[in-house]
Amino acid sequence: MGELKYSIQKHDASTLHYDLRLEKEGVLKSWAIPKGPSRDPSDKRLAIQTEDHPLDYAFFEGEIEEGQYGAGEVELWDKGSYDLIKWKENEIIIDIYGEKLAGEYVLIRFQPDENPKNWLFFKKK
Repeated sequence: MGELKYSIQKHDASTLHYDLRLEKEGVLKSWAIPKGPSRDPSDKRLAIQTEDHPLDYAFFEGEIEEGQYGAGEVELWDKGSYDLIKWKENEIIIDIYGEKLAGEYVLIRFQPDENPKNWLFFKKK
């Protein structure tokens, strides 16, 4: 099993989305997945890279107060760990050991020159 923290938080803020969190170099690298993750390798989901978060936020659940960044309800949708297979500028491959997601998943940055925050998140076949 992986040594690095992994989680997905269902976040009902201004819009409902799912936040993917991956521990790397002492922080949580983060992506917002508007339609949520999929276990189907044919489903490629938009994942918008957001700011890094502190490690202690990985398994947070609760209410973020009105007026605070990300105000709204946060539910821990999946948690576990992951092994890093590849982490390059435009491609990340991980092996997830979660309660809901398991197996190899890929993040691929698309249109890096136009919008470098846009990635695709999907299960590897």
